[in-house]
Amino acid sequence: MKKIVNVLGISLNYQAKNGEIEAISNINLDINEGEFISIVGPSGCGKSTLLSIISGLLKPTTGTVDINGKQISGPSSIIGFMPQKDQLFSWRTVYDNVMLGLEIQHRKTEENINYVKKLLHTYGLYDFREKYPSQLSGGMRQRVALIRTLATKPELLLLDEPFSSLDYQTRLSVSNDIYHIIKQEKKTAIMVTHDISEAICVSDRIVVLSKRPAQIKAIHTIDSELQKYSPLARREHALFRTYFNQIWRELDANES
Repeated sequence: MKKIVNVLGISLNYQAKNGEIEAISNINLDINEGEFISIVGPSGCGKSTLLSIISGLLKPTTGTVDINGKQISGPSSIIGFMPQKDQLFSWRTVYDNVMLGLEIQHRKTEENINYVKKLLHTYGLYDFREKYPSQLSGGMRQRVALIRTLATKPELLLLDEPFSSLDYQTRLSVSNDIYHIIKQEKKTAIMVTHDISEAICVSDRIVVLSKRPAQIKAIHTIDSELQKYSPLARREHALFRTYFNQIWRELDANES
């Protein structure tokens, strides 16, 4: 299996009023092409900080991040980032919002425009292309945000708690939709979440971080039997509770 991401010896220190603080300590992680990885950990442990380092937005104190053998030293077009809120522009239509990344990168070629139209058709948004964000449900807005990210054809998707702003029922539905889109488009994804259930439902592997300074405490590979199920169906499987209890104990031990 081809490795697409190699995180090697990542540490991050930063200056605070009371001196230097170690936020992340010696993180090592390989991610295979097409994997969906979730990162969970105690509040404030550095999950989103680690994601920012992988994205190139933050420079680590030590260590490197390689994607397809290329060291990441800053923001890159090979990485797509989906933040907590959809960040759609209210004055732009769905179509114009989805095209934004291509406009910024000066890549509005006929091939890429046709790819965007294909994504909108495939995932049920083409008929809404002239609508504005205020006319969409929260779930549809998140789908638009994901398609905007996919439009630039990134090799790696980073998702920073992408469902946290949604109500519970919408969250279940949207996480199911976005999981299927990412898998159907054969994308490699890393998601940060504080929701253990959510992580179990969408992941191939789950990385559990310790309290600060964050280190990898455990990595759980989701059983191949459970991976056959959709995110919603995984919640009903007997293995779901097994994983939940194990990860909960690991996180609970972090707080002691």
